[in-house]
Amino acid sequence: MSRSYEEIHRRSIEDRERFWADQADRLHWFKHWDTVLDDSNAPFFRWFRGGKTNLCYNAVDRHVERGHGDRPAIIWESVEAETSRTLTFADLHTEVNRFAAVLRRNDVNKGDRVLIYMPMVPEALVAVLACARLGAVHSVVFAGFSFEALADRIDGCGPKLVVCADGSTRKGKVIHLKQIVDRALDHAETSVPTVVVFDRGIDPWVPVSGRDVSWEEEIAAVGNARIDPVALDATDPSYILYTSGTTGKPKGVVRDTGGYMVALHASMDQIYGCAEDDVFWSTSDIGWVVGHSYIIYGPLLYGIPTVVFEGTPDNPNPGIWWEIIAKHRISVVFSAPTGMRMLRKFPTEWIAKHDLSSLRHVFLAGEPLDEPTYKWVKETLGVPVVDHYWQTESGWPMITNHMGIDPLAFKPGSPTREAMGWHLDVVDDAGNPVPSGERGYLVGHAPLPPGTLQTIWGDDERYLDSYWRMFERQGKSLYFSGDYAIKDKDGYFWLLGRADEVINVAGHRMGTREVEEVISSHPDVAEASAIGIDDEIKGQAIAAFVVLKKGVTPSEAVHKEIISLIRDRIGPIATPKILNIVDKLPKTRSGKTMRRVLRALCEQKEIGDLSTIEDGASVDEVRKVLEEMRAKLELPSGKDGSS
Repeated sequence: MSRSYEEIHRRSIEDRERFWADQADRLHWFKHWDTVLDDSNAPFFRWFRGGKTNLCYNAVDRHVERGHGDRPAIIWESVEAETSRTLTFADLHTEVNRFAAVLRRNDVNKGDRVLIYMPMVPEALVAVLACARLGAVHSVVFAGFSFEALADRIDGCGPKLVVCADGSTRKGKVIHLKQIVDRALDHAETSVPTVVVFDRGIDPWVPVSGRDVSWEEEIAAVGNARIDPVALDATDPSYILYTSGTTGKPKGVVRDTGGYMVALHASMDQIYGCAEDDVFWSTSDIGWVVGHSYIIYGPLLYGIPTVVFEGTPDNPNPGIWWEIIAKHRISVVFSAPTGMRMLRKFPTEWIAKHDLSSLRHVFLAGEPLDEPTYKWVKETLGVPVVDHYWQTESGWPMITNHMGIDPLAFKPGSPTREAMGWHLDVVDDAGNPVPSGERGYLVGHAPLPPGTLQTIWGDDERYLDSYWRMFERQGKSLYFSGDYAIKDKDGYFWLLGRADEVINVAGHRMGTREVEEVISSHPDVAEASAIGIDDEIKGQAIAAFVVLKKGVTPSEAVHKEIISLIRDRIGPIATPKILNIVDKLPKTRSGKTMRRVLRALCEQKEIGDLSTIEDGASVDEVRKVLEEMRAKLELPSGKDGSS
């Protein structure tokens, strides 16, 4: 069989039902499906209707029953706890069964929601898989969100039970998780009958009578229980994952069971190029979609070890990631450009001292990958660096280079071409394709492939409004990604940032990424963020914020060089009205720059909810810098270096 990308991708579009049926046949089904794709109620697409399966069975039991129970399943490395631990598939099977029994003991059944607010510990994965075993719908919330953000998500999904830890640490600082849960439940309108607390001995806690129970005591009570996996409809929901909340009220993205399982399993070898002896590490957190798909489900469905890391990239030193790769002979790493930009600031000696010969591929996603960072990773590690693009909504990559099929030529700055099953385009306001090389909206043609969102929890209308109605008046059924892009003559896609982050300066439209790419190409720059701010004359002007590499001192010369780069490569129209050098950027805990914070500060408006800020000091820092720039903001056009 040919492994040509062109041929296989064409088949995934033109003969999609047979293509995905072949992928589904690689997994276990209690009952075969009646219909591969049910599009009778588009755009509510349903895959493998009539089929019965179970995510937990396929991720755990299947491997044990095949005689692979002694293989590592979870490799836990905790810098914070100064410990490591490995669970085999047999160990994981035992632990998941026991916690499934705990859930059932507390009246959790198929369709009930369970909210999980846990740090990066193996027990978090156990809780997720136990939910999947019973058919309970899990909703994992990043362990660090504020009590207000947690309360919003509790009210959103109405859980019957909450699972949390007493606490966690971040660079030694205690995060009081149980206390946050207590405050959230006091604040929420929804009453939750049971809270299961995993006691790590980090933060003393007092149980709420009649509500709180101890993980350890509940496990002891069920002993070595065995709970049969529930045969679920392929179309049953597996989880609800709320978006980060950087752009308004969080949306509860609903994922199915069968389609998600099939898409993730297929992606492990097609996209990530994995084999049965590989070790996979996603440096994300289980609170994000990457963590759901490629810390928990993807590797375990494929039957290979997944590395779970509790810590930060630069603690106790900036060599910790490379040390872990060498220690566990990791084959494939999935990270974010933010992490690499952070490590790029440090001398390469932190990398050179470790044996990274096991490493075959590095995948980066979650935000645009700038060319300087791409080149640094590729040249420093000496392996292919695969930029790929996807969303919480998609559940797995939409645009990528398929390392397990027939890799295409790399173009730094482009995540390459569509993943299997995705038919994407770049269109104008009327939904018509724009010529190659021109900017437009990134859209997906219906039907969407397996694994994508089914709807927004409890709000089908919001699902339609958010993703399907933008081009409805033209009679086109197009999925609106919310991103701005270019498609070149070779069919490669180039992402320019969110469509609502397109800057319109005196009628000239440009994506924020275009400006950021140019700034980041300066040899002294570690990272940059560009935003559009209100301007009386031009409508919008550009404000740029720059973080320099370690050891580089801010200077007027660097400032002028950056301005010159922008003027030379984009044009005088793109010259920033404000260009500030700061120590760090305000970011969400998933590593995305909070542009709304920068914009609000520039425009002297209310910042709004900062529950997802990584570190309050970074907001104070930017605020201080901007306060020094207030006078400049009030100057007439032409006196600030802009044209």
